[in-house]
This record gives sequence, C-alpha cells and structure tokens, in this order.
Amino acid sequence: MFDLAIVRAVFVLVLAGTAYAVHPFGTAPWLAALGGFLLAAVIILFEIRLEKVSLKRLIGAAIGSILGILGAFLISLVLGRASAEPFLSLAVLLWMAYVGLVVGAQKGDMLNLAALGGIFGGEKSSSKKSYKILDTSVIIDGRIADIAETGFLDGVLVIPQFVLHELQLVADSADSMKRNRGRRGLDILQRIQKMAHLNVQIVEEDFPQTREVDMKLIELAKIYDCKVVTNDFNLNKVAQLHGVEVLNINELANSLKPIVLPGETMRVFILKEGKEYNQGVAYLDDGTMVVVDNARRMISKTVDISVTSVLQTTAGKMIFGKFDERLHAAAAGAERHERPLRKSEPQPLANLGHEKTTIES
Repeated sequence: MFDLAIVRAVFVLVLAGTAYAVHPFGTAPWLAALGGFLLAAVIILFEIRLEKVSLKRLIGAAIGSILGILGAFLISLVLGRASAEPFLSLAVLLWMAYVGLVVGAQKGDMLNLAALGGIFGGEKSSSKKSYKILDTSVIIDGRIADIAETGFLDGVLVIPQFVLHELQLVADSADSMKRNRGRRGLDILQRIQKMAHLNVQIVEEDFPQTREVDMKLIELAKIYDCKVVTNDFNLNKVAQLHGVEVLNINELANSLKPIVLPGETMRVFILKEGKEYNQGVAYLDDGTMVVVDNARRMISKTVDISVTSVLQTTAGKMIFGKFDERLHAAAAGAERHERPLRKSEPQPLANLGHEKTTIES
C-alpha cells in the first residue's frame, strides 16, 4: 500500500509538471499545471474504483464499449451520407460507447471465463476460495480456534488490520479485565496462524471515512464478497440489513446443544431465585438456563423436574420446567432401590435372625 501511494504521488507530479511545461491550448502554465493535477486525481480515483471490479465485469465493459463504438461508427456512416450535423455523429458515438460500457459491465457476471481455459481458468478456481472475515469479539471469545482445529472451517481467514489495532488497544487498556481479554485475543490469533491446514491473511484495507469497526467489517465483506464470522448480536443484524452473510458462533453452539422435549424429566441444581414468584433458576453444563416453577425453597439442592416448554432465541436456549415433589420422591426412591448394598451398611434384623438360627442348628 505504501509503495502504491508513492507511485500515485509521482504520477500526479509528472502529469502536473508536463502540463506546466507544455501548457496546451495556449493556457497559462499555472492553470495548465492545475488542470494536469485534477486530471491525474480523476485517473487515480478511476483506478481505485477499478480495483473493486471483478474480471468478469471488466471484460464485459470492454466488450460492450467496443460493440457500442462499432454501432456508433455504422450509424455515423448513415448520418454522413445524409449530410447531418457533425456534432450529431459525435453525440451518437459517446452515447453508444457509454451504453455499451454500462450494459456490458452489468451483464459481465454472466460470462463463464473458466470455459475459455488458459489464464481465464484461474478466475473460477480463485472464486472458489471462501473468504471469512473474523470479528474482534469472535477472536476474543476463543471458540473459533477450537472450531478451526476440527476442520469445519475452510477457505481463507481474513484478519483486517483495523481489527488487530482494536485488539492491541484492548490489550493495552488500563482496565485489567479488558487487558486480559485483549491478550487472550492475540494468543488466539497466534494459535490460529500455527494451524497448517488454514490460510490466514492480514489485509491492509481500511476505510478512514468510517469510524465504527462494525461498519468497516461490512464494507470489507462487500469488497471481498465474503462472510463475517462473529458472535455479536448487533453486528449480525446490521450485516444482514446490508446483504452480508454472517456466521454466528452462538447460533452454531445453540444448534449443537442436546434437544430437550416437553414432558421429559431432568435433574438440575437450583442455583438461585427466579424473577417470578416461587421460581428457581438452574444452569446446564453448556450454560443453558433452566427456569423451574415451585422450586424457590429448593435453592442449593439437586432436584428432578419435568420439562414444560423450550424457548429458542438467537441469544440462546431457555428451558422451562416444573418441580413436583412426587416426581422427585419417585426418582429418589428409584435411585435408592438401584443402589447396591454396601458392606458397611447394617443389615436388616430379619436377616440377622435368620443367620443366628442357621448357626445354632
């Protein structure tokens, strides 16, 4: 990026200096230099815009403009024999070239360059690369490294430079909690880079006109035509509004949780009091919240409950259940019945009497 900026600056100076020395159309040297500077700026802006255009659109635009110019030439022949105004022929030429350029660029995505083979065959193979941009939150979360180790992630993982800058700011924070989170994110990135089956790329593209990191991620995803990997609920919604695909780690974790159906029984540890009257709250091993009715007095105890309903949201899964003393007593009785008798436990009196009788006889 720095070398390209130097080349662009040299191009602007050369074009402005040439215009100052030649001063075409009899203009003043300083005015010609200003015109050369503006022309160079327009050319650079056009070049920056072309970087974002795919090869198919470039080829389509070129073919469309050539066909437009050819059509304008044929029309100008007819107008020339009719002794029409020369400006009319020039207007038709510009009009046909513009229409061919725009239409060809729009229809360029329909071209199948891979069928031509050769250097165009690489366009299809390169398009097969699935780019995925990692968000700051998903890097700090750390589960992305575990998913990558299982081989479920393919393609190229893109780490924007502004995301690394944000991680560095968090790691250098005065708050100890934020500092630990930032350092954890940097450690996760190093762990991902060491995975041999992954291709990790750090891109330098930035958007100075955009201040929010989330909007920068969305703009970068539009350029690369790729997906954003995150666990941020707000970024998920905003990206969907902009037409950008999102891979949400939380949704993946929710889909892997065990399915619980209403009517099933489960054993939970009542941890705290619920918001509603006579409710208790428990948590499963995967963090799923379980709201239990009639369990307020069973806090700090393990009880058996009956599942009444399951609520699935984008933020997670919630299980609602009901504590029934009869169900709990039945489950406890069954557990005592299945438990084997230990040697240290006292035997029933009936058995002791039977053994004594056997010895005396």
